[in-house]
Amino acid sequence: MSARDFLDKLEPHFTKGGRFEKYYGLYEMVDTFIYTPADVTRGKTHVRDGNDLKRTMTFVVIATFFCVLMAMYNTGYQANLAMQAMGIEKTGDWRDIVMLIFGHNPSNPISNLVYGALFFLPIYIVTLAVGGIWEVLFATVRGHEVNEGFLVSSMLYTLILPPDIPLWQVALGISFGIVIGKEVFGGTGKNFLNPALTGRAFLFFAYPASMSGDSVWVGVDGYTMATPLGLAAQGGMDAVTESGYSWFQSFLGFMPGSIGETSTLAIMIGAAFLLYTRIASYRIMAGVLLGMIATSVLFNVIGSDTNPMFDFPWYWHLTVGGFAFGMVYMATDPVSAAMTNTGRWIFGVLIGVMVVLVRVVNPAFPEGMMLSILFANMFAPVIDYVVVQANIKRRMKRNV
Repeated sequence: MSARDFLDKLEPHFTKGGRFEKYYGLYEMVDTFIYTPADVTRGKTHVRDGNDLKRTMTFVVIATFFCVLMAMYNTGYQANLAMQAMGIEKTGDWRDIVMLIFGHNPSNPISNLVYGALFFLPIYIVTLAVGGIWEVLFATVRGHEVNEGFLVSSMLYTLILPPDIPLWQVALGISFGIVIGKEVFGGTGKNFLNPALTGRAFLFFAYPASMSGDSVWVGVDGYTMATPLGLAAQGGMDAVTESGYSWFQSFLGFMPGSIGETSTLAIMIGAAFLLYTRIASYRIMAGVLLGMIATSVLFNVIGSDTNPMFDFPWYWHLTVGGFAFGMVYMATDPVSAAMTNTGRWIFGVLIGVMVVLVRVVNPAFPEGMMLSILFANMFAPVIDYVVVQANIKRRMKRNV
C-alpha cells in the first residue's frame, strides 16, 4: 500500500463526524505537505495571493534544506576531527554501534554526514515529539486545528542548538518556547516573540554551561574548541588568525558552532529562495545588514586600546556566530517582526545595531544576535504604531 492510499483510507476518520474530527488539521498538514489536495477552486475567486499559511511554512522548511545538510556534515566533521586529534576511535556512546560501519574519518564525506546525522536527528525528533504534543494539546483544548507553524519552529529551534546538548534540555526548551513563547498568547499569529528563539534564550539563561563555552560546540566529551567569535572576544582578529581560521572558512561553515548556524553560504542560498518566493522581507534583511555594517564601521573608526572587538570588521560579523542565520530566518518571522514597510526597515536596523553593540561593548556575551532579535520583537508593535500614526498625521496635514 502506498503512502497516498494509506492517507486516503484515514481521511474518513478525520473529517466531520469521524472519530478523530478534532485532529483534522494535523491530518491535513501531513496530507498536503507533499501531495496536492484534490479539493481546488474551479470557478472565479477573490483570492489574490496563492501563498497561504501552509505554503508559506512549507517554503520556509524547504529553505532550510542546505542548512540542514551542512549542519549534519559539519557536526560530523568537527566530531571526527576531534576524535582524530585525541587519538581515539570510540566515544563510548550508542553512536559507536552505527559508526562501526562508516568509521570516524574526517576525510570521508559519508562518515561525516552519517555521524552528524546521529547528533542532528535525535535533537529534531525530540523537538518534534515534545513540541507536537503541546501543539495538539492546546489545539484540542481550544477546539482549533493544528497548523504548520510548528514545523518551522521545530526546524529552526533544532538548528540553533549546540550538537552535544542533553535531550532532556531540548525537550524543556521547546516546551518553554511553544507554551510561554506562543500558546499562552493564543497560538500561531498572536505571539509577539519568536518561539524558537524564546526556547533557546530560556536554555541559555537556565543552563549556560550547556549552551556556551568552548566545550559545547563539538560532539566529543573532553574536547574543547573555541569558535572564531569567542576567540575574537578574547584577543581580537589576531587570536582568530593565529588559530588558523580564515574568512572563507567561516563563510563555508567548517568551524565549530551551533548545529545549523555555521555556514553563511548555505544560509544565503536559503535567503535567495525566501526572497524569490516573497516569503521573507528584503527590507528586514537589508536593515539588519546595514545596521550591522554602519555600527561595525563606526567602532572600527573609533578604535580602542583595551577592547580588541572594536577592530572586528563587518564582514567577519556577517559570517561568525548566529548573525546570518538570525538575519534570514529569525528576524524575518512575519508574526513577531514589524508589519509596516517603514517599520521593517527600522526593525531590521535596530537588530543590526544591537547585535554589534552586544558583541563589542558587552565583554560577558560575545554573540548577541538572539538577544537583539528578541529585543526588537518586543518593540515591533511600538515601531508599527509610531509609523502608522506618523502616516495618519501626514495625511491629515495634506487634507487641511
